Formats: sequence, C-alpha cells, structure tokens
Amino acid sequence: QHMKERGTGVIVNNSSVIGWRAQVGQAHYAAAKAVVNALTRTAGVEGARFGVRVNAVSPSIAMHPFLAKVTSDELLQELSAKEAFGRPAEPWEVANVIVFLASDYSTYMTGEVVSVSSQHPYEQP
Repeated sequence: QHMKERGTGVIVNNSSVIGWRAQVGQAHYAAAKAVVNALTRTAGVEGARFGVRVNAVSPSIAMHPFLAKVTSDELLQELSAKEAFGRPAEPWEVANVIVFLASDYSTYMTGEVVSVSSQHPYEQP
C-alpha cells in the first residue's frame, strides 16, 4: 500500500529453481516455490500500473549455514555435481542478482523469475 501511494517501489521475492525443476522428495518445496513464481508474475503485472516492480530470484543451490545444517554432505555433493561449475553458488552470487533486481538497472523488468544457476549442460551418468 505504501509503494502504491508513493507511485514507486520494488519487491524481490525469493524462489528456487525447484519451482520448475523436478527433484525427488521435494514435492512440498516445489509446490511452495511454484506459488512464489506465480505470485511474482501476477503481482508484477498488477503492480506495474502503480510503478511497483515485482521480480524473484530463483537459485539452484546456494551454500549457506542453514542448508549445511539440514542437508547431508552426500546430497550436497550430488546436487553440486549437477551444476556446470561443479559447486554450489555462494550467497553473494545470489545477492548480486537481488541487488540488480532492486536497482535502477532493472527498471523495465517486472513479473520475472530470474534463475541463478549453472545447470549442467548434460545429464550425469
């Protein structure tokens, strides 16, 4: 409401590539992130007439203490191996995209879900 009254504003939602990329055992998480993606797209077009931009950042795997705490080393290694760089993203690499989306460098973007991933170019055996 405050952004609408000011005629400007930026919202950057946090999503995940799991919102559109299937992963065994992640149905609940995938459903939640798919909702974030749909909300972002809808709110983006609805907010545009008020000068409010709504986008989302959608990382594949980004290593941070909470993830390490709740995920086995084996699964982290498996997921990292699926990335083109063979490693998870660092939090600052995702943060750079968030900063871009929040900045005046992305003033023509709204309703977009920006993937921050290095999807492996081929399937692992």
